[in-house]
Amino acid sequence: MKTPRLIQIARDDPAAIRRELLAGLSAPTARIAPKYLYDALGSRLFAAITELPEYYPTRTEAAIFSRESAAMAVALGPVATLVDLGAGNCEKAARLFDAFQVQRYVAVDISAGYLRTSLENLQRQHPAMDMLGVGLDFSTELRLPAEVGDGPLTLFYPGSSIGNFTPEEAQAFLRQAHAACRGGALLIGVDLLKPVEILEPAYDDPLGVTAAFNRNMLLHLNRLAGTDFEVDEWRHVAFFNAKASRIEMHLEALCDLGVSWVGGERRFAAGERMHTENSYKWRSDDFAALLERAGFTRLRRWTDAGQWFAVFAAFA
Repeated sequence: MKTPRLIQIARDDPAAIRRELLAGLSAPTARIAPKYLYDALGSRLFAAITELPEYYPTRTEAAIFSRESAAMAVALGPVATLVDLGAGNCEKAARLFDAFQVQRYVAVDISAGYLRTSLENLQRQHPAMDMLGVGLDFSTELRLPAEVGDGPLTLFYPGSSIGNFTPEEAQAFLRQAHAACRGGALLIGVDLLKPVEILEPAYDDPLGVTAAFNRNMLLHLNRLAGTDFEVDEWRHVAFFNAKASRIEMHLEALCDLGVSWVGGERRFAAGERMHTENSYKWRSDDFAALLERAGFTRLRRWTDAGQWFAVFAAFA
């Protein structure tokens, strides 16, 4: 049996992380990047969110892959190297190995250490497959290391994470993805525009799991930036911004309060908000145009019956 290789491209720089967080906290409208929602507890809470009846994206996308994987395999052809962006536990990609005839698997996530156990378990199921874990934060720049190889690549970016980017950021990311494909293809999941009565409960569920997920970010900030947030002074707010075509998540101060850290502080008035996440919702044709402007051609798309979600294959 082969052994997965692991490389760490971007290593944590606590001082740089603290500077980034305090800059966002000190901005005229406080904002924190959504990647900081995902500490160990945040990741478990998000896994619970995907099980909620209100949270449609995970199960809708999974149904599309289950129903259309054979058609996707015909469109893509045999996949020499599958590069899984934001791989996490690697389960979504692993379900496609047989259908896509994957020869080599590259799992990319913010920490190679997080991937170790997942890849070791996956290797036992596919003992002959070459596997590589890459620790890389591609949210600002998608630059794959030389160890990934020179041949055409199939990039796999499921889960509608592209929605966390503004349209301008999404365009820049897709141009980088086009360059990274090296003559291959991109397979990407996209959440589509739908009625607000479906969208908003997916991000503000009655059980309060999403609220716990959002408020847990405050504890993460306390550890990373040395702040003194009190969780019970904040509430979760999520709503659909129709003009921007996005769900917004915020944390709202329940009273006048102060947050301090070594060397500084910030006052929040009751009702003042800190912006924690955007999730853009796309019209299918608009996202296809975005792919084409990034240089992709020969687009294929698959959707569910309700047109709630789409999976695109786009060729570089």
